Amino acid sequence: MGLSVLQLADRLRNEADAYKFLEELRWNNQPVCPHCGAADPYFLTPKNGTDRKTRTGSESQRRVWKCRACRKQFSVLTGTIFHGTKIPVRTWCMVVFEMASSKNGVAAKEIERKYDLTAKTAWYMMHRIREAMRREPMAGLLKGEVVVDETYIGGKPSNRHGHKLRTRLQGVTDKTPVVALISRDTGEIRAKAVTNVTAENLHAAISGEVEPKLTILHTDGNFRYPRIARYYAGHEVVDHQAGEYVRRDGVSTNKAENFFSQLKRSLDGTHHHVSAQRLNRYVDKFAFRHTYCDDTDTERMVRIIGRTTGRRMTYKRPTDR
Repeated sequence: MGLSVLQLADRLRNEADAYKFLEELRWNNQPVCPHCGAADPYFLTPKNGTDRKTRTGSESQRRVWKCRACRKQFSVLTGTIFHGTKIPVRTWCMVVFEMASSKNGVAAKEIERKYDLTAKTAWYMMHRIREAMRREPMAGLLKGEVVVDETYIGGKPSNRHGHKLRTRLQGVTDKTPVVALISRDTGEIRAKAVTNVTAENLHAAISGEVEPKLTILHTDGNFRYPRIARYYAGHEVVDHQAGEYVRRDGVSTNKAENFFSQLKRSLDGTHHHVSAQRLNRYVDKFAFRHTYCDDTDTERMVRIIGRTTGRRMTYKRPTDR
């Protein structure tokens, strides 16, 4: 199923269509109770055949199901990032599609303007979608040949004003380091922000994502990596200081450099500024987008909807410091 923006808009003519569309993507039209996991619920048909009445007396096109086992009611939104939303489901579907299809990301201010939302609502919506794009907690460890590299996210100290210039003069940076691991076999990317680049932090970031005895690390000439490499099956180095970027046997860190290049261009050109507090959400989004770059826009949307279950997010989580 490959959809364009016009085709998606044509499918989502009203809220009932949007509910059916989400049911197709999340359940493949085979509803499952989010409360007990039973797969034999039945649809609660509205009394007038089309719309149902809410507690306030207004009409709603919300599609409600009832479980035969636990007798609880639910909809396709229950227990997902959409749970409890007052935003039209049609709007959610369109914004998820934009997040899935936009190579350089999309800003909350753009979503606010295009879908007639408040700035707070658009910002919160996008954080919930980024939560769905985060890697699944039970995903397996990487193995084989894995490229490891790090970069720094933040503005140039030379562009700062007044007292902040002493950071540059002292040779200290407050940029946020990001470490990326990329499987050369599958192309999967796992990246995260770290507090600083030390051998201990790098080892912690790597060991939690790869199978040590089955992994060969491909890194640059950073002096910290040899201390880490003794825990793994092998270590290949490409020496950038000697002008070496791709060895004859194919060893290189170019896959990580490509990811960092796209990440930095997108953060700078689309979002302009991202705080260190929320950087990991943006890194997760671009890691997802880069990992599945060969998928169609619709396939990426299906993946996002498939990850919404069990990731309900209250407003406090993205705002809590």
